[in-house]
Amino acid sequence: MRCPSGRTPIVSTLTHLLYLHGFRSSPQSAKAQRMGAWAREHGLHWACPALPPSPAQAMAEVDAWVRDWPAAGCAVVGSSLGGFYAAWVAQRRPSWRVGLLNPAVDPARDLAAYIGENRQWHAPEESFYFRPEYVDELRALDAGPLAHPARWMALIAKGDELLDWREMHARYGLGRVLLLAGSDHALSDFDRWQPEFTRHLLDPR
Repeated sequence: MRCPSGRTPIVSTLTHLLYLHGFRSSPQSAKAQRMGAWAREHGLHWACPALPPSPAQAMAEVDAWVRDWPAAGCAVVGSSLGGFYAAWVAQRRPSWRVGLLNPAVDPARDLAAYIGENRQWHAPEESFYFRPEYVDELRALDAGPLAHPARWMALIAKGDELLDWREMHARYGLGRVLLLAGSDHALSDFDRWQPEFTRHLLDPR
């Protein structure tokens, strides 16, 4: 595997990669597509399921999806609400690497304003209903204090127009952090930072 000039090549044990998209997002998001292309380039088993609006159902489906994955050699990446989900997944699987992209901290608080009909970002002709009980389901998925800091990396943008970067950093900054001076919630400049982000996923330490 090629590595940036001046860096020690990584001998990776990564074989499986799970990507969890955000609220109103989908596997068609730009970041999901870029990560999927990267996973295929590295010969990884790639999964990016379309998550239902019910948080409890979403995590039940993810659990079923990865049930037969190996105990080691796996990583989970989550964006926005998917970052909150990724923390819950990772806490239950202590050997997994974790990558977070502008991860939600308190979606039960933030998404209470979205109860009702919502449109999908990548398919605006499609809608879903976010039910009041989903807020309680989000509260039940709080991952608690995060364990094993070396496994975690967060890419956080100060220019995020939806989430407070300070709150993200306070919650998820226990491991490695790439704190961007600008950018936005969608991380529209993700291509610039993807090599450093994915290097963490490959690093077996």
